[in-house]
Amino acid sequence: MNNQPILRVDRLSKSFRGLHAITGLSFAIQPGSITSIIGPNGAGKSTLFNLVTGYLAPSAGQIWFQGRLITGMPTNRIAERGIARAFQIARPFRDLSVFDNVRIGSLFGKAGPRDVAATTARAMQLAAIAHLADRPASALTVGQLRHLEVARAIATRADLLLADEPCAGLNPTETAAMIDVLRRIRASGVTILLVEHDMPSVMEVSDRLLVLDAGRLIADGSPSDVANNPQVIEAYLGSTEPEDTESQTAEPAIRQGSKI
Repeated sequence: MNNQPILRVDRLSKSFRGLHAITGLSFAIQPGSITSIIGPNGAGKSTLFNLVTGYLAPSAGQIWFQGRLITGMPTNRIAERGIARAFQIARPFRDLSVFDNVRIGSLFGKAGPRDVAATTARAMQLAAIAHLADRPASALTVGQLRHLEVARAIATRADLLLADEPCAGLNPTETAAMIDVLRRIRASGVTILLVEHDMPSVMEVSDRLLVLDAGRLIADGSPSDVANNPQVIEAYLGSTEPEDTESQTAEPAIRQGSKI
């Protein structure tokens, strides 16, 4: 694996009228990995995604992508560099077919020559929706819409995919299918940064976990290491004292619980 990080965040901070959403956050993501960002509600996960993709400008700190500074760039410039985001709530063009929705994605994104037809077909294949090509987006299930959202992001020919809760609200069969899609996308050469609350999915698919709490990084490591980290357990359940019966089951709750 290349030792040069694909994404590097250096002392990143974001405040909203005195509220510190992100404080002094630093980490680096290696290419070809699946890294999940977890944390309680309000930990700063969505704010971090908004900063990386240019929807928000940081109050302090820097963001580097493939060795180039992208701090404060507009969203279209960041997309042209090779970063795409798949949103939790899909908003497709409902009257258009799946193929046309993905095709629109292929018209944007990473700069350079593009084969729209080939890119569209590849994105649908990676997202496991090629069989739905002619179906209108309005006829898709919630799970299929999630796959469409991922396909539209991949169609931009991104090198880094930011996937925002792709498994939220899915049943076990749909969740397993989404995990397969994420693995297939990673195998195609795309690095994935994932925000997800479905912990079994996180533990299964992730190479590494970053844990945020109140805008700060409190843990960084493999899924098994993070699941046994006392500071992480305290952040989720509020106590690590031996006499607290909740704390005695904290690690299984983080490792096996359905949602966080």
